Amino acid sequence: MPVNISASSGERNSPASHIRLVVTDMDGTLLTPEKQITPRSIETISALHAAGVPVCLVSSRPPAGIEMYLDAIGLTTPYGALNGASVYNADRSIHTQLTLPPDVISDTLDMCNVHHLDTWLFRGHDWLIKNNAGPYVATERRVIRQEPVIVDNFSEHMSGIGKVTGSSTDYTMMHDQELEIGRLMEGRASVARSSQWYLDVTPLNANKGYALCKIAEMYGVAPHEVACIGDMNNDLPMFDKAGLAIAMGQTSPEVMAQAHYITASNSQEGWAEAMRTLVLPRAVSVEQKQS
Repeated sequence: MPVNISASSGERNSPASHIRLVVTDMDGTLLTPEKQITPRSIETISALHAAGVPVCLVSSRPPAGIEMYLDAIGLTTPYGALNGASVYNADRSIHTQLTLPPDVISDTLDMCNVHHLDTWLFRGHDWLIKNNAGPYVATERRVIRQEPVIVDNFSEHMSGIGKVTGSSTDYTMMHDQELEIGRLMEGRASVARSSQWYLDVTPLNANKGYALCKIAEMYGVAPHEVACIGDMNNDLPMFDKAGLAIAMGQTSPEVMAQAHYITASNSQEGWAEAMRTLVLPRAVSVEQKQS
């Protein structure tokens, strides 16, 4: 069963009593460690749909890496890509799109280069890389089922960029760089790890909290009527906005401390457990008018 930590943390308002929309992270949350959606999670999505509660995906992934799952489970809802830099309508047209200024991209690339992070740029549906032998290129190619565009340098591709990602196999260094680059980019960009090995830099107002609010607005739902669930630091901006924030069981103590509830891990049906025990009992159809 999920554990209620709101009383002990003292840092959150009480959880919402009714929920009309679910916004969920993907990797480490809805997806198993093998990047699958379990039959029980699919059944739970159907139960939420029957209750009138849409489920919307918000991820650090590029749009193609999200759309492949929409097709697989038959979701026809809006979604947010690149940590919220791009929000898409249900028909996959762009609803909102934020991009990084070229000077922020240049400074980010310089800092990543100093610390020997392999760097990628994301623009629309394109994934731009310089080093095809980077430590996580093969993994990302397999996960998002997309081929990268290999470029000689990034200087000719600085416009329209929604996310810069740095990666490394040194997880401790990635933690430290999240703090260091975050300080250097304060007031200029959003900086957060989307996994132990990925550090994402997105436009200042582009984060998962922004995406949650935009998607809620599309449904005519207030943020306090939204449940969100995630496992990493880049999920915290949506924890701050949602009326019900749920952390996965394998996440860090820092993320747990910002949630109302903790569920089981993504290898133990934690997503479905949270939806069935915490969200469905609070479900109110999105079609029902606010009182």
